[in-house]
Amino acid sequence: MTEPQWLDDVERRAWQGFIAMSQLLEEQVTQGLRRAGGLSMADYRVLAPLSEAKGQRLRMQELAAQARWEKSRLSHQVRRMENRGLVRREECPTDARGAIAELTPEGLRAIREAAPLHADNVRRIFVDALSRDQLEALADISETVVHRLGSRTGAE
Repeated sequence: MTEPQWLDDVERRAWQGFIAMSQLLEEQVTQGLRRAGGLSMADYRVLAPLSEAKGQRLRMQELAAQARWEKSRLSHQVRRMENRGLVRREECPTDARGAIAELTPEGLRAIREAAPLHADNVRRIFVDALSRDQLEALADISETVVHRLGSRTGAE
């Protein structure tokens, strides 16, 4: 067995900093969403793409891809949101195996109420902490890693 290639100090600092930042950002964003209207981050990841979609409807398969979730996770989340009146699910008229998620008036109200507060929160806790050069570098880094991981899993 070969010796593992351990992370050097810079690599370890970058990785540990990324993990800590990710966890803290998710906590802060989730708290902001809850205050903005009782939504979870998972709710927002379903409501936002639906609110932007034509007719405020998406095939479940497309919604899962946008959320980067497995179909079963999305199905469970949509069921919980259906119970709260935020979305509804219907069979796909062109594919008996498919389903469509649709935003309800209550879901549209919830996302319209939460989105501006969410954007303000993201700006305050994330965007405003970084320079424009740092934001551009982080965007490039994120896209590079996502592309690499996507090409390994077939997600992209």
